[in-house]
Amino acid sequence: MSKKDQFCVIMAGGIGSRFWPLSRSSKPKQFLDILGTGKTLLRQTYERFEKICPTKNIFVVTHSEYEDLVQDQLPELDRKQILLEPMRKNTAPCIAYACFRIHKINPEAKIVVAPSDHLIIKEKEFEKTVYQGFEFVSRHNALLTLGIKPSRIETGYGYIQTANGEKFPEFPNLKKVKTFTEKPDYEMARVFYESGDFYWNAGIFFWSLPAIMHAFSKYLPDMHGLFEEREGVFGTRVEKEHLEIIYGNCSSISIDYGIMEKAENVYVICSDFGWSDLGTWGSLYEHLPHDQQGNAVSGENVMMYDVQKSIIQVEGKKLVVLQGLDHYIVVDTKEALLICRKHDEQQLKQIVNDVKIEKGEEFL
Repeated sequence: MSKKDQFCVIMAGGIGSRFWPLSRSSKPKQFLDILGTGKTLLRQTYERFEKICPTKNIFVVTHSEYEDLVQDQLPELDRKQILLEPMRKNTAPCIAYACFRIHKINPEAKIVVAPSDHLIIKEKEFEKTVYQGFEFVSRHNALLTLGIKPSRIETGYGYIQTANGEKFPEFPNLKKVKTFTEKPDYEMARVFYESGDFYWNAGIFFWSLPAIMHAFSKYLPDMHGLFEEREGVFGTRVEKEHLEIIYGNCSSISIDYGIMEKAENVYVICSDFGWSDLGTWGSLYEHLPHDQQGNAVSGENVMMYDVQKSIIQVEGKKLVVLQGLDHYIVVDTKEALLICRKHDEQQLKQIVNDVKIEKGEEFL
């Protein structure tokens, strides 16, 4: 297939509440250098796909309040390549918007859709997998996702179950999808891990534009209709006001629930390229350098006594002295301080909710 037909959509509109208080609504985690590499997660994602897709074919979908952040971090992109959502309605409307915009440019486009905040360690292996994905959807009327071979029992990810059946000799690591399962409990995750038929859902998708447009019309007809009847305004000066109407009437639903779990032509490339969705402080901890006590520390003036296997993030030059912590998360920013046991971090969503109710938006 021609490279000019290869398009990339980067989803960058989330607020990253599970990384509060470092990730704030004004500057979520995709705009931060949380790995200490000198590059933000969004920048790393862009550079990953820039090697594969022409720069003019890369689009970023984000909330309207993050327009300046995207432009600052990705100066290579033309303003028309930054698609601004008026409100958050999950991934299905986000993808529909991008697809209708791309349809005006190239109705035969092949598209990869990816989150902006994931970690990929084996870059060359990832590139190879992406090229495979493009090649498959250029030959077949299919919706394709990437599955990651599980390396451990994990309750924080969604799972994809593969099915026996149709084989593609030229794509030996590609299988038909049987079911999608949301985050399981520990016992179910153990069964998935031991069965060998389940893969982590990486949330990265491939399809041809005709295939995904047909899927929207079949499985999310109301949403498809809202975009289709205003297709003429996309890329024009009146797009913004029409988007507010579209999004105001759109259901809030993920592409997984809305299409992938319903469609019959869904396949998965079974992959292993060192992936993490960096969804929690605990997952970030696994990918940061540790000292001899197993602590991952970021901060200029941190002193520790009897502290083990903890993650400590301190902004600025403040002196922070810690004693007697084991498996803790300590995040100190200008506006907020979080001290939380690592194994209790699933409560962060509730904590952020409570902060919003009791303290307002100031600290979020």
